[in-house]
Amino acid sequence: MIRLGATGSPAHLRLCQALETVFSRSGIEYDWVLYSGYDAMVEAFVRGEINLAWNGPLSHVKMRRALPEGAPVLVMRDVDAGFTTRFITRADSAIDTVEDLVGARFAFGARNSVEAGLLPVYFLKDMGISPSQSLAAADFYDQRARQHGDDQVDVALQVLDKSYDAGAISARAMESLADKHGVDVGQLRVFWTSPGYSHCCFTARPELDADEAGRVTAALVSVDDGNEAGRAVLEAEACERLIAGIQDGWELVEAAALAEGLI
Repeated sequence: MIRLGATGSPAHLRLCQALETVFSRSGIEYDWVLYSGYDAMVEAFVRGEINLAWNGPLSHVKMRRALPEGAPVLVMRDVDAGFTTRFITRADSAIDTVEDLVGARFAFGARNSVEAGLLPVYFLKDMGISPSQSLAAADFYDQRARQHGDDQVDVALQVLDKSYDAGAISARAMESLADKHGVDVGQLRVFWTSPGYSHCCFTARPELDADEAGRVTAALVSVDDGNEAGRAVLEAEACERLIAGIQDGWELVEAAALAEGLI
């Protein structure tokens, strides 16, 4: 039996409900439970209360490190492989390189965001820019007067109105600025892009039977928008398709988490 865990967001609720139909069509016995946060889900996964988790990148790393046999990735969204973080500034800014950030004001996304919080801090430090010492201001979403309910859209707006000189945003979020949020991206310029890394995924307990794991993977990868359940899954997770998981790409996330004392 597959017992899936996810966090208690509206999107994850819709996902878990839609997967009842997806798995039923493939003859897979399925149940699900929502948790108050990723750490609670990680603890339940490690205890064996669930054997599949819809994961953020940091919680996947925590699960993989907690189990001696590791925790394989079965499936990802099409957008989750080769995820990148970008450093942005205004088109007319004098900032051209990371070195130009010394003395500048830098806006991060939410403190708990891997792509716009944790990793940008790690990348800056790795390139010799200490957020606390090299920058005039280095603020997370919860530390500043917010201009938008989405932390990464807020980064763009803060940079555009010159409250901050530069900021961190994922490539995925930046691609949605104009169409979804009406932001004039022509007034923004990317001056640095991170190496690619892996993002969200369906993580399995290592003892999950290989045949059952294969059936789960096949059922999820077959999801499309040709039926109501498939559309609900893809809309809930804002992707066009699900793909078979890869087992690498989380090294940067792990290194950043270790450097910041999160694992």
